[in-house]
Amino acid sequence: MSSLPLPPATDFIREAINEDLSSGRYTRVHTRFPPEPNGYLHIGHAKAICLNYGLAQAYGGKFNLRYDDTNPSKEGMEYVESIKEDVRWLGADWEDRELYASDYFVQLYAWAELLITKGLAYVCDLSADEVRAHRGTLTEPGQESPYRNRSVEENLDLFRRMRAGEFPDGSRTLRAKIDMAHPNLNLRDPVMYRILRASHHRTGDTWCIYATYDYAHGQSDSIEGITHSICTLEFEDHRPLYEWFIQAIGIYAPRQIEFARLNLTYTVMSKRKLLQLVQQGDVRGWDDPRMPTISGLRRRGFTPSAIRDFCARIGVAKRDSVVDVALLEHCLREELNRTAPRAMAVLRPVKLVLENLPEGHVETFEVQINPEEPAAGTRAVPFSRELFIERDDVREVPPPKYWRLFPGNEVRLRGAYLVRCTGVVKHPATGEIAEVRATIDPDSRGGNAPDGRKVKSTIHWVSAAHAVEAEVRLYEHLFTCPDPDQAPVGGSWHDNLNPASIEVLTGCKLEPSLAAAQLGDRYQFERLGYFCVDPDTAPGRLVFNRSVGLRDSWAKIERAQQ
Repeated sequence: MSSLPLPPATDFIREAINEDLSSGRYTRVHTRFPPEPNGYLHIGHAKAICLNYGLAQAYGGKFNLRYDDTNPSKEGMEYVESIKEDVRWLGADWEDRELYASDYFVQLYAWAELLITKGLAYVCDLSADEVRAHRGTLTEPGQESPYRNRSVEENLDLFRRMRAGEFPDGSRTLRAKIDMAHPNLNLRDPVMYRILRASHHRTGDTWCIYATYDYAHGQSDSIEGITHSICTLEFEDHRPLYEWFIQAIGIYAPRQIEFARLNLTYTVMSKRKLLQLVQQGDVRGWDDPRMPTISGLRRRGFTPSAIRDFCARIGVAKRDSVVDVALLEHCLREELNRTAPRAMAVLRPVKLVLENLPEGHVETFEVQINPEEPAAGTRAVPFSRELFIERDDVREVPPPKYWRLFPGNEVRLRGAYLVRCTGVVKHPATGEIAEVRATIDPDSRGGNAPDGRKVKSTIHWVSAAHAVEAEVRLYEHLFTCPDPDQAPVGGSWHDNLNPASIEVLTGCKLEPSLAAAQLGDRYQFERLGYFCVDPDTAPGRLVFNRSVGLRDSWAKIERAQQ
């Protein structure tokens, strides 16, 4: 029994671990994260990583990173390296325990021969379609394979010849001999090995037969001495099969505990569907900022701590549920509000000319770097006669409840002066506003009127003479409905793709301090949201992604009017 003080049981998984340690079933805690290297990790995997690594940390135990690499036709080193990068970026440390199911191929094969000698496995000549047809249904038992009663000697001979490469791909399998009438379909003589001539990213062409996931998974946990195999609910029905293999072989048994997988609104989590999006060019790659992949979230500007905070807030449950993606965005917004330096950027610029300032006029204002962190100090922002402001911040004829610039109205230029619009200049061909004219109140330096008069709106600006040009990418949900898997009538999930999920703006004007921005730097563009430097940034080309927006009451009014 454990003599150590146990952490408080804050959920059913920790309750189970505390019970196991108190009863002496286990004297330590050893967890693992076992991804299949057949795609990039997504936010659901982040939850599993944080849970498994967090448990190991809480109980002073160990944590393994183990690749379940048993299907070389869909796996590769690109995925192996991306997984490693993502797990490390999230803050999980597997120390020297980077492991692979392929490390155990020889042992798994030896155990398969052991099961054959015990009469618990046999070589089957049925095709994959025939195996499925013989399996039965939830209400009807399956049919036994005509090859089920081969002798031990014949099965050993055929299995060894399978390994030697004598038979074509898919012509034979090794199946466990359990019960074709079992109510759990997973125990109806499941396939353990199939013939597959595919070069493995670690073992090359050494093997032409590969273990199935269901056969290799539990034994890999056993070999590594895993105490608690934490899985999502879809593996609950597979647990009896894992336990059957371990008991039949006669080896150490970990305990499997299932929890509900993460489902997010406006998001698909299926690796198959994510791969389809990549292969069809619906997104720019696995790390597209619209993707729910960890690499996509990282590129969009999410931080490891924001994702860990999100995973901690949603906790673990025994029932599947859907989490609003707004919570994930809230966790990032809350962190960046505290930590991100402020900057002014104009995404859809129109020029503002201050008529009562002389040509060539330049002065400097000291503006706070982050009002949430006064110790961060201030930054110098140049101010000149010609500025850029947002096109949405000016109207010739204002709609109701619009308090920004229009002829005769006064607004505050953030941290600078009060200005009153005197008129607009329109483009002769399009009729769009090409330039805004205004005058400053010279006594309102800093943005406050000496007579105490109030203005209802503050807008941001960038000095035209000092502006840095950039490309800015604005992202919306990748899908148009909260449940993308709910296909429209006569269609598929793919029909729910949002055609307006990305908007690329060029010619954006940024304050000059952003010329020094480096890859991964995050900022709050005042009034616009939180943005980060994209990897496409190169000398002479500055690219920003919007990570998450700000709360904007006017935007809500404007959307309602539209």
